[in-house]
Amino acid sequence: MSLHPTLPQQWRAVTYDVADHLPKDSPHAAAIVVWGTSRAVLDEATALPELVWVADLAAGTDRTVAAGFGPQVQITGGVGLHDATVTEHTVALLLACVRQVPELVRAQGGHRWAAELGGVQELHPSGRLRTLIGARVLIWGFGSIGAHLAPVLAALGAQVTGVARTAGTRGGFPVVTAEQARGLLGRTDVLIGLLPATAATRHLLGADVFDALPHHAVVVNVGRGSTLDADALLAAVRSGRLGAAALDVVEPEPLPADSPLWDEPRILISPHAAGGRPVGADELISDNLARLVDGRPLRNLVRAATSGRDAGGAGTAGS
Repeated sequence: MSLHPTLPQQWRAVTYDVADHLPKDSPHAAAIVVWGTSRAVLDEATALPELVWVADLAAGTDRTVAAGFGPQVQITGGVGLHDATVTEHTVALLLACVRQVPELVRAQGGHRWAAELGGVQELHPSGRLRTLIGARVLIWGFGSIGAHLAPVLAALGAQVTGVARTAGTRGGFPVVTAEQARGLLGRTDVLIGLLPATAATRHLLGADVFDALPHHAVVVNVGRGSTLDADALLAAVRSGRLGAAALDVVEPEPLPADSPLWDEPRILISPHAAGGRPVGADELISDNLARLVDGRPLRNLVRAATSGRDAGGAGTAGS
């Protein structure tokens, strides 16, 4: 990905190969942009002596925060950069499950006119979800992406409720706490996971959640793979406890070739493809560079520095 931020005076940008090594003049870098950066390069970046800011363009910065940067380094994230693209992919996965697109593709591959998938049908058949019109959707992890996704689903006829740490109303949509959400699961047609990877969210979407959903429910996870218990999901789909599922994130990634998830016809898998294209990255980096030089608070701050340095006139290393 090419970045073209506006640089302050006396700053210059140095590109680096995210899968290889940092350039020779990197020790003078005061800032580095992280996007698809390998663990090896990230480890090199933690040793940069003049570094004061890491600009991670990912929506989830858990990997960067855990990399071991010194206390003088501020870390910012990519909140807001992936709202539109993740929304597109989430809707694509959900509609594929609801409108039986995998079955249609398999029928086409066999040159078979799947009459049972077309023609005259009920809008709300018993035991199946075949439309988003009137569907009750629960978005678990109602942050920036969830707030962007909700009105799109509402435009398709869905009734959307968000789940976050604090209950209330956001953007005109009701938001409940995780404890309150468990009381809604029995009336939920679609569960969308947009949770970050933390110790508290590990396998939060597990057997107890899946067992509480109606048998026709569809589960879509586009947050982090660790937040969903894939074994429990597979068992629920195979047993008919769930209608279908779509996973854009899994644990581990890449998904091993021998994983049974590949062979379940009612589970759709995409290779962590929902984001991948941060929209507005140039503007965010440019603004934060100006803020860094001026000593103003950075946008999307994930981790503040505990000791300061003068960043004026320093260089940058960018992906």
